[in-house]
Amino acid sequence: MPTFYFLLNCLGLLLGGVGLLATLLPLLRQTAWWVRVCDFPRLQIVAGLLLSLLLLVAVPGSALPPAYQPAVLIVLLLAVGYQASRIWPYTRWHRKQVQDSQRPAADPNHISLLVTNVLMYNRDASRCLGVIREQQPDIVLAVETDDWWLSQLAHLAQDFPHTCHAPLPNTYGMLVFSRLPLLAKEIQFILDPGIPSFHGRVRLPSGVEANLHFVHPKPPAPKESKTSTRRDAELLLVGRTIENHDGPTIVAGDLNDVAWSHTSELFRRLARLLDPRVGRGLLPTFHADYKLLRWPLDHVFHSAHFRLQDLKRLPHIGSDHYPIYIRLSYEPQGWQAQEAELETPDAEDRLEAREKIKEAATEEPED
Repeated sequence: MPTFYFLLNCLGLLLGGVGLLATLLPLLRQTAWWVRVCDFPRLQIVAGLLLSLLLLVAVPGSALPPAYQPAVLIVLLLAVGYQASRIWPYTRWHRKQVQDSQRPAADPNHISLLVTNVLMYNRDASRCLGVIREQQPDIVLAVETDDWWLSQLAHLAQDFPHTCHAPLPNTYGMLVFSRLPLLAKEIQFILDPGIPSFHGRVRLPSGVEANLHFVHPKPPAPKESKTSTRRDAELLLVGRTIENHDGPTIVAGDLNDVAWSHTSELFRRLARLLDPRVGRGLLPTFHADYKLLRWPLDHVFHSAHFRLQDLKRLPHIGSDHYPIYIRLSYEPQGWQAQEAELETPDAEDRLEAREKIKEAATEEPED
């Protein structure tokens, strides 16, 4: 039995060491994929650290000399506290960053958006179409879409006559379908010739025009990109574009980043956007097939001109991502009430953004 307890203590130390390493690595601000992936599973890291503490405290005996035990426990508790502080805004106990709308559902200043990463290799479009029919959004953004997916979704144009398409066979295709008029619509390849993004404006039934930016950059992963440099730079370039124009703005897509990462926070400061998830829950969208390995990768950010009427994760469509649905209400009188939630970029933020964009310009795109 003592041997068994000793092994449990060793397991606790191993879990604690891995959790501590995963907590410290992102603080280095390095762009290597194996560093940046530690931004994603913060909830899982907290769980591992808590299990480590349980094993070290509750199991008799110790694999550590007594003199080191208090210091190890304090360090692990500090790591738990730090990780929890990063997740805390995305819980229902935190105050909401975006206020709830009280306007009626038929208000002409409403706009709804359904964002779905369909998984290009998924060859069952029926579930995706079923979710779209059920939710009846004003705009559908579908990413990871190739020509097959375009053929399956093409008949949506009967109800969504305003379209903009860039189907690609590389898992980065993008399709946009809209019931509302799209103005100045354009597909751009900001940094990589195979990574499209959509930019334009949409006219709400009330006549108000809102800026739209839909993106799907490459993630930092061994088979995708060895660093997060180009992903970060693409988001920051979009953020700089938004910073230079006024008016209601919506940014959406599979950002291949979590909202609590340093880059996402820098992007939102630069673009002065709000996150409707804050105070409402994580709503993790990836990975749809593994309950214990989930985090929010698909996002909708917006300017303070909007309040929220609805935000929800939609049912499984056969992809590795869940779709998300959001309904926003254009309420410019709410600008002052929500402006306090906006963070203003400082000189250090602007310098960091310039350096990241410059670094991406000199980095060769990966196939």
